[in-house]
Amino acid sequence: MTARYGAVILAAGASTRLGRPKQLVEIEGEPALRRAARCALGTNPLDCVVVLGREHTQVEAALEGMPVRRLRIDDAGTGMAASLRAGVAALDIRCEGALIVLTDQPRLHVDHLLALCAAWRAAPGRAAASAYAGVLGVPALLPRAWFPAIASLRGDIGARALLRGRTDVVAVPEPDLARDIDVPADLDDTAAS
Repeated sequence: MTARYGAVILAAGASTRLGRPKQLVEIEGEPALRRAARCALGTNPLDCVVVLGREHTQVEAALEGMPVRRLRIDDAGTGMAASLRAGVAALDIRCEGALIVLTDQPRLHVDHLLALCAAWRAAPGRAAASAYAGVLGVPALLPRAWFPAIASLRGDIGARALLRGRTDVVAVPEPDLARDIDVPADLDDTAAS
């Protein structure tokens, strides 16, 4: 039987450096959050959880009509680890892995997520991570064996910290993912991405 996974979309950040919700930045005419969810759903996950902060009710509207579960957390302000922990913990218990997706990568596309899924399914005891800018990062598909380590993360630490220095990770190159949306200058060519 094929290994099954769930998608976790991290969308609880306050976007303080950008000055407005990055989840709503339009990429090719679509809000970034909706685009990330569409790409994740395009891989046909067993479950799909979108982690949202309590203060961003307008962000949730971008998910209208999508078959995702919305998870609001109160402690998003403590750092990315809170979102990652909550999202992974909320996945259907049948999920053998977690596909972690962010909303601030304008060059994210479903083909890359499908490549991550294929790499993980070939060796489901290992992680499959995106390789760009000399690092391994997200999107990444993390195996269930890593879930206890995720549960112990605190502060502004995400999946990249878990991937660092490990040998049980399959790298899936996608150099375009090095570009993200953090500050207003990053918006200059977002619409053209």
